[in-house]
Amino acid sequence: MTSNKSPPQARNDGERLFHLLMENVKDFAIFMLDPEGRIISWNTGSQRILGYEEQEIIGQPFERIFIPEDIQRKRPEYELQTARDNGRAEDERWHLRKDGSRFWASGVVTPLLDENGNLQGFAKILRDITERKRSEEQLAEANQRKDEFLAMLAHELRNPLAPILNVVEIFKQEATGKPDLRAVIGMVERSLSRIVRIVDDLLDVSRITTGKIELRKERLPLQTAVLQALESVRSLIQSRKHQLSVSMPPEAIWLEADPVRIDQILTNLLSNAAKYTEPGGNIWLNVERLGNDCVLTVKDNGIGISPEMLPRIFELFVQVDHSLERAQGGLGIGLMLVKKLVEMHGGVVEARSAGIGEGSEFVVHMRVVPEYSGRKPEDVQTHHSKTEHGLRILVVDDNVDTAVSMAMLLRLSGHQVMTENTGPKGLQTAISEKPDVVLMDIGLPGMDGCQVAQRIREHPELASMKLIAVSGYGQAADQRRCRQAGFNHHLVKPVDPQKLEELLA
Repeated sequence: MTSNKSPPQARNDGERLFHLLMENVKDFAIFMLDPEGRIISWNTGSQRILGYEEQEIIGQPFERIFIPEDIQRKRPEYELQTARDNGRAEDERWHLRKDGSRFWASGVVTPLLDENGNLQGFAKILRDITERKRSEEQLAEANQRKDEFLAMLAHELRNPLAPILNVVEIFKQEATGKPDLRAVIGMVERSLSRIVRIVDDLLDVSRITTGKIELRKERLPLQTAVLQALESVRSLIQSRKHQLSVSMPPEAIWLEADPVRIDQILTNLLSNAAKYTEPGGNIWLNVERLGNDCVLTVKDNGIGISPEMLPRIFELFVQVDHSLERAQGGLGIGLMLVKKLVEMHGGVVEARSAGIGEGSEFVVHMRVVPEYSGRKPEDVQTHHSKTEHGLRILVVDDNVDTAVSMAMLLRLSGHQVMTENTGPKGLQTAISEKPDVVLMDIGLPGMDGCQVAQRIREHPELASMKLIAVSGYGQAADQRRCRQAGFNHHLVKPVDPQKLEELLA
């Protein structure tokens, strides 16, 4: 359609519509500034959001809407200068209303130039997003409280688990030649290990989603990591009478990776296969090198995954609604952790399944690194051995059951053990008895473990004493605090007896 209006008339109509737009937009403050930053126009939205009538704000400096702290930092001048230099200036920050109240707003300042490029003023568009800001702060606060709750939950669960694990280990040593008793102890040990892994997984979900996990990479042969993971899940696979087939190349495949996290990836995949494959089923583990990649595949002939659930299988808390899966439980976090940890190592993981009842296959691709010259996988495998000569060890823990059971376990390994249940008593005994090693809880009455460690390190004659923190708190900040206090090592309750024996050896 062709307009019959003359250009001047069309221009006048456009200006009229523009003014109507300015006056009818109430969700945005839209106003103009002269080149010096004084306000020269004020729309209805500006009045609603900022509280000033047009007649009382026109001619006032731009800084009237800034909070005092930003004025001191010369934020108004900086914002206009940025707009002049870059063609626009965007920000999100606190602003000030006429009544003195503050609100959070997002805004943009645009310079207004004439046909010759000369600055004629600025246009400012502002939107009140205080509710969004409050929601974000509430969410951040809720996340912080969740992290604190999970840390406290882990601590409260780990403390009672510690003496249980110690007693299980004592019973294992006393049950030699008693197959029925060892079978019962194995059941308890498997259940206990499952609880510990659930606690660790819950904490890791929180750490990963907040970006608080840091990888501690080192060179390690994948074959060694696989063997260690197989050892971790062996009891579960045996209890369900699965047939496990393992295929690995004879030459070493080296990774630059965090050994703890690689073990977590492998253990979760193997445990997942074992849980969701019916008793007597088959599990295949295959490791191969393809060019610069290693490919690790865990396959089973279990319940499988439906086509609609396959794309979501790595999402947090996703569970497939099958009777078998419900029977096996699970929180729906193991595969999410696998995916995140693999990606943190620069790899990818994919899930495959032909459908319900057709089994599942998980394939992990990771980059390899050049092999160590002259080193084979067996050179770096962990060897567990007891100390040849007993050590003098002080155990300090306010949980009497934990202290007593740990002392019993250490004595079975040939060590001389003393126990204390408070910080001051622990410090006194450490100074007077000068043990070789102190195993110390952190949350002690009278004086916490870190304070005791600091006091011990003040004595030059105790410099060779090894201090090992044993705590239900295991986050990075907790470990950092222990190192700063003077601890040589940090172990999380319940303590793995083999890891402890390695340190003592």
